[in-house]
Amino acid sequence: MVPHLCFGCNARLYRGEKTLCTLCRNQLPLTGYDFLEENSVDRIFYGRVKVAKAASMLFFHTHGITKNLIHYLKYRNQKLIGIFLGDWFGEQLKNQGQLKGIDMVIPVPLHPKKLRKRGYNQVALFAERLAFHLNAEYEENLLLKTANTKTQTQKSRWYRWQGKQELYQLTDPEILKDKSVLLVDDVITTGGTLEACGKALHKAPGLKLFIATMAVVP
Repeated sequence: MVPHLCFGCNARLYRGEKTLCTLCRNQLPLTGYDFLEENSVDRIFYGRVKVAKAASMLFFHTHGITKNLIHYLKYRNQKLIGIFLGDWFGEQLKNQGQLKGIDMVIPVPLHPKKLRKRGYNQVALFAERLAFHLNAEYEENLLLKTANTKTQTQKSRWYRWQGKQELYQLTDPEILKDKSVLLVDDVITTGGTLEACGKALHKAPGLKLFIATMAVVP
């Protein structure tokens, strides 16, 4: 069912408005980051994992529209938000022509137990739309999460990093040999999840890794 309230402020949506009201859409904290110029997301991964380029669509603040959107997407079964953001960012990347060479888009996976409980991977919805706009293959079964962990909010930064090591497994490195891969997640906090996923993906010889997320904590 198409929602009739704005996910940013809960105001009523009027004809022509979708997911967000016009006011919230105009107030979205877009990063302006792209895949050409160096940005703060790139710097998160320096010295940790080899990333050709990284960018995030939105800034994530403790209070605000971005937090509301991701909360509804992640915990309230509002899958339309992932599609909405994926189409927006995907169109932008397509029009800029910055990721024409991407062969495959891969979302950060959920552990099967958590996937069954939630019913869907909120990152996959966003990633599928990016793949569509970039005319790239979409694959969610090559990268697996092998252990279930607590939520990010329940952990210290050190524990998040320590707990991520060896949690992700690449099932068939040969499939990604010499490929350009876009790894996709929802929010970057410390970068620990994407670092661990990136290291798993780099077990494929000659892989070139790019990263895109819905949001980043500034």
